[in-house]
Amino acid sequence: MSSIYWQEDIETLPRPQLAELQLKKLRESITRALRSPFYGKLYRELNISAESIKTYDDVRKLPITTKDDLRACYPFELLTCPKDNIIRMHCTSGTTGNPAAVLYSRHDLDSWANLMARSMFATGARPADVFQNMSGYGLFTGGLGFQYGAERLGCLTIPAAAGNSRRQIKLMQDFGTTIAHSIPSYLGRLHAVFLENGLDPIRDTKLERLFIGAEPHSEETRLRIQEMFGAKAYNSFGMTEMNGPGVAFECSYQNGMHLWEDCYLLEIVNPDTLEPVPDGEIGEMILTTLDREAMPIIRYRTRDLTCIIPDECPCGRTSRRIDRIKGRSDDMFIIKGCNVFPIQIERVLMRIREIGSDYLIVLDRNDEGDTLTVQAELKSESFTDDYKQLDALRRRIANDLRDEILVTPAIQLVGPGELPKNEGKAVRVKDLRA
Repeated sequence: MSSIYWQEDIETLPRPQLAELQLKKLRESITRALRSPFYGKLYRELNISAESIKTYDDVRKLPITTKDDLRACYPFELLTCPKDNIIRMHCTSGTTGNPAAVLYSRHDLDSWANLMARSMFATGARPADVFQNMSGYGLFTGGLGFQYGAERLGCLTIPAAAGNSRRQIKLMQDFGTTIAHSIPSYLGRLHAVFLENGLDPIRDTKLERLFIGAEPHSEETRLRIQEMFGAKAYNSFGMTEMNGPGVAFECSYQNGMHLWEDCYLLEIVNPDTLEPVPDGEIGEMILTTLDREAMPIIRYRTRDLTCIIPDECPCGRTSRRIDRIKGRSDDMFIIKGCNVFPIQIERVLMRIREIGSDYLIVLDRNDEGDTLTVQAELKSESFTDDYKQLDALRRRIANDLRDEILVTPAIQLVGPGELPKNEGKAVRVKDLRA
């Protein structure tokens, strides 16, 4: 093992050889997929086989797979091997109907753990680190994905799970945690608990790295997290349908997430036409698993919006990088004729020093049409009963948001901790128009 790479031969594979490897693995994945009831029926009707794929671009001949397809295939219609070979399942969240369930063989779990170890290693994590996982375990993939990756890497691993901030802080101090994993929205709340207890996470912990993901977040949020904790915050991307975390991860340069192309085939397309877009242009990500044994998924429509970063990374890894997730194609809302993504609003709020980490976008309707209200928590040091001061801040935020989204929202400033909190992913939009 080199000092920089977890798997140097794979991570630095020249692009032509990497494309050959992907084509070989894509054909193998199609052959496996044909064993499943879903793909077997679909591909035979369309006369698709591994031999249909002559070149890399032929992947576009294959039909798109959607989350609705996965839900309709629940629980076993995508399975390509005997049930006796399955040793775990995870599934997406969902309150109605079937979730999208993913089934794993031992090979699949081993491949996933290796990708997680590779991802963490790329940021500078090493076996001597103490890793604290502040993520939910269970059906959510974030907990066990990082757990097995950190163990594969050789770290002392603390499976703290989500919530219970005072215990999180005690574990960090008692065991000398150097790396922690969390959803971004929780870290603002954790920082507040540090301060409430007279502690400074920079002075009173050994934190060096934070792994953040599972929620779309702006660069402004990442910079704020780094400032609060005095630690580098590395962006990651994953989704249950593609195993979980570890699909793409930043390296130590923090200039985009390396998508591990030996295990995933990446396309960026126009979300309306599904045609490819040029590198550097934002589009929707289409992903294909290349190393999934039990349940390969071909051309999955992720709904996540990003772009390919066209230049090479100084780290020497040859896998293409994607930019941070800009939002989801189905997250966009239309207000007064303007297309708005929640992350645009977050980007503005996180640049305003008086505002804390939590906010809520409320969409409603009155006799005059649709309304947009942004509720934002003040930092404790900015909380005041000075009406003139608060009104000036409200007007400043409204003007900044108008410049960004072309709509002037109503602004409601609330005290620290007053907005509702979720243990899992933060709810950023509340749409009451229906």
